[in-house]
Amino acid sequence: MSQRISKDTILLTNAPSILASAAVVGKKEGEGPLARHFDIIYDDTTLGEETWEKSESKMQKSAVEKALEKANLSSSEIQLLFAGDLLNQCISSSYGLRDFDIPFYGLYGACSTMTESLGLASLFADNGLLDYGVAVTSSHFCSAERQFRLPLEYGGQRPPTSQWTVTGSGAAIVGQSGKPPYVRGVTIGKIIDMGIKDINNMGAAMAPAAHNTIKTFLQDTNTRPEDYDLILTGDLGKVGSDLLIDLLKHDQIDLSGVHQDCGKLIYDLEAQDVHAGGSGCGCCASVLCSYILKRIQEGVLHNVLVIATGALMSTTSFQQGESIPGIAHLVYLSDSKGS
Repeated sequence: MSQRISKDTILLTNAPSILASAAVVGKKEGEGPLARHFDIIYDDTTLGEETWEKSESKMQKSAVEKALEKANLSSSEIQLLFAGDLLNQCISSSYGLRDFDIPFYGLYGACSTMTESLGLASLFADNGLLDYGVAVTSSHFCSAERQFRLPLEYGGQRPPTSQWTVTGSGAAIVGQSGKPPYVRGVTIGKIIDMGIKDINNMGAAMAPAAHNTIKTFLQDTNTRPEDYDLILTGDLGKVGSDLLIDLLKHDQIDLSGVHQDCGKLIYDLEAQDVHAGGSGCGCCASVLCSYILKRIQEGVLHNVLVIATGALMSTTSFQQGESIPGIAHLVYLSDSKGS
């Protein structure tokens, strides 16, 4: 049974494994520094579909199919799908995964959905409620821009604080195994709202939630940043990452030596004109389900905290002048099950 050590943090006694993972990305992501780690790179971001939304659904389906292939499992062996995305009613997930005929939990954590889905799948596995489960999410630059911002054709000026929504999807299969990576703990995030209203500065809106979750986990587990090889946030980008470091320094927590952000890793910030970096559910999902999990499997990384961050706003709340609440869920990954 899992062990709850606080109202926020749960340690996973049986430490389920990530049996296989897959990352699927678009053309721009395939031109970035992590290209060789991705399983599938699409040269055409339409993926041969009629709409951007159908393209995103196809990415999710492709990521799950590839992960199943790598795990040597059939869809009939999967007992639960945990999935979500950025679009209204999570249509990328429900339309993309409907043909699998697998029990489905639709989730919405905005860009925190990768760690939300992975944490839930791991908790189910740790408590014997499933043999195999899949955590998956996605985002697509064009489908997100159509929903949240000005039409693509408008060509509006992007301020330096803005981020580029990743066209990508990541899927991870969770179950019991004798091989790493192991999931050893989760911290469930709280909704944190510091009154940020700038839709073009998501890093500032989400950094306080990441600060709260990381601080909570370290306090609950009586550990320090230097106990981990990497503390990885999902898509704070350059602006949000700098803010997170500053916020934690006020609590005498120095993250600077071990922190990195998926939004800074997936693109070349200087050469690819993405301003503050990458964002979107697919940002953390594609980086985690390729580069990071491989490094844990290879023993390059031993103990890793992954904290995906999400902005819990909608077009309606933004148009009504509401602030942007943030949330951050944490998953503790390791190459050993521990004591």
